[in-house]
Amino acid sequence: MFDFLLSEEKKMRRHAANWLEVAERVYHFRRDLLPAAQVQQLVAATGDLKLRLKDKADASKLKIAIEKLEDVLRQTGGRIYPTSSLVENVEFLLVAAIVILGLRAYFVQPFKIPTNSMWPTYYGMTHELIRPGEEHGTLAQVGRFLAFGATHYELKAPADGEVMVPVVPYTNGEYGMPYSIKPGRMLGVIPTTRREYTFFVDGTPVRLETPGDFGFERVLDDAFGFGKPARFGAQLREQIRLHPAPETATMYFSSGGREHERRINLLPIGKKVRKGETIVSFDILTGDLLFVDRVTYNFFPPKVGQGFVFKTENIDAPDMKDRNTGEQIRQYYIKRLVGTPGDRLEVRVPKPTRDGANDTVDSAGQLLRNGAPITGADAFVANAERRGLYRGYTNIGLLGVGKVAEVPANNYMAMGDNSPESADSRYWGFVPNKDVVGKPLFIYYPLTRRWGLAK
Repeated sequence: MFDFLLSEEKKMRRHAANWLEVAERVYHFRRDLLPAAQVQQLVAATGDLKLRLKDKADASKLKIAIEKLEDVLRQTGGRIYPTSSLVENVEFLLVAAIVILGLRAYFVQPFKIPTNSMWPTYYGMTHELIRPGEEHGTLAQVGRFLAFGATHYELKAPADGEVMVPVVPYTNGEYGMPYSIKPGRMLGVIPTTRREYTFFVDGTPVRLETPGDFGFERVLDDAFGFGKPARFGAQLREQIRLHPAPETATMYFSSGGREHERRINLLPIGKKVRKGETIVSFDILTGDLLFVDRVTYNFFPPKVGQGFVFKTENIDAPDMKDRNTGEQIRQYYIKRLVGTPGDRLEVRVPKPTRDGANDTVDSAGQLLRNGAPITGADAFVANAERRGLYRGYTNIGLLGVGKVAEVPANNYMAMGDNSPESADSRYWGFVPNKDVVGKPLFIYYPLTRRWGLAK
């Protein structure tokens, strides 16, 4: 890189050393394939250049010896010398791939925040609904993609008529839209999964694919007015009540490369369209992309309060099964570590006073560890004080009202900073220590105020 700072003689000595390295490779890899005369020529030319280097010959004499060795290498080098640009590029890519895979496996792993369970510390994928007249131009879309990873999605009506959706019941009594899970590619290279949803207009199906980790139900809430307190699932349940004998059909869904048949109900969502009109239009903004430190936890145990990345494949709980297929969810999750083996956790809601102050109807609880307010992260304090966008902790599951959860040996307890909307240890239990991956290190994309060292 800094050859321009060297004298002509030092440059030539460096070139000579490089040529001798190539000659050594050719000799060791091809001497059994070459005629004896060519082997002697190679040995002689190599020896001559070595002797000139040893005698500290000037640049002009070194150049003559290098040119002589190069002529011999052209006759004897085979695939080693001269190498084509294609071979050099392939070698470079292979070495780069090996280095990247090594770093990813043992040191630093890229990770994408899929959901908003850790909001507002980390942002998962979010959406922006695009209403008629609010469409972004091409330049604006390019800018939004570069800065925020915004990708546009749009669903057009295939016919005139009322928009209807397939509906299936879940085990918890709620209703939702079923979907197929299909393989996909992120940036055209990285393997990923996609969800395919089907709508019907006058009996004609039209399909929309979204990222596998994206919560499409939130788009439906916004697009069709199913906001709080009547979210999409609740609205579907109400439609079932209003239509005691809804239209039924059989649909095929795919998951893991297999197809399965399922009986569905078809329900209207209160929208009529003309052919070619937009049923729904929105942008998905990428979740925070960060690097995960895979080294530290090999030498030091995780500490309460740290960001905590782990695998889900060995967490045996109903909430760790895909609602459509029943298969185990095998993903990387990120939460905050709240309990280590032997710790006792609880969420204690403030008690109301006689004058009605501190009403618990909308009060967030205090997260306690071993009987005292939990410490170790700013997010704990922010949630306890309901500071800024932090909304406090909620009672549910293992940490329901009056419940205390004790972390068993060789396990950890993890919770999201966005407690009201985080599916965490309160629902599916504890994280086996063998599935711990590492801790967040650095947010490298998108280019927002969160860019930098992870919290």
